[in-house]
Amino acid sequence: MASTATTISEQQYRELVLSDDDRSWELWDGVLVEKPLMSMRHDNVAAYMGAVLIFQLDPNEFVVNVNGGKTRYTARNYYIPDVVVIPAAYQQPFEHDPGAFNAYTKPLPFVAEVWSPSTGDYDMAAKLPVYQQRGDLEIWFFHPYERTLAARRRQPDGSYREERYAGGIVPIHSLPGVTIDLDALPGGRKRTGQP
Repeated sequence: MASTATTISEQQYRELVLSDDDRSWELWDGVLVEKPLMSMRHDNVAAYMGAVLIFQLDPNEFVVNVNGGKTRYTARNYYIPDVVVIPAAYQQPFEHDPGAFNAYTKPLPFVAEVWSPSTGDYDMAAKLPVYQQRGDLEIWFFHPYERTLAARRRQPDGSYREERYAGGIVPIHSLPGVTIDLDALPGGRKRTGQP
């Protein structure tokens, strides 16, 4: 992961992100870090997960971003989840503003990270705890090679309960009626009777 050696301000970060369409930049404790390119399987899993969510969600209620929407924790911390569901109401006040910044301080209903060799350890150690501290309602970490999912769900008392899955159809509790079939994800288990 490419990073700068010096810290920058939140305003500098926002200006850079809005002017650089070619790269994905995160801000880690004030340090600008480029989100690296990922493996084919990582990208395929994230894209498929995003497509499944788009198909099931009302676009008037929710927006799905794959490697797009940012979570803002503090002025020094912005992360780009692999997949994120954003309430449309968060975006509506800014939809006609060409300089609107696609970043959210309010808790989001769903964020997901897909393990990759370049970012997997960092995602687990740094990003997932920050999503919890932000109060995001459901946080998924999918390992595309082990084909396992750890789903952390916010409880009424503010704590998180983690459930693990190794396949099957998994409900997203924060989005009632929405599910993702882990076996259908790229690299997932083939169903009996399929070639």
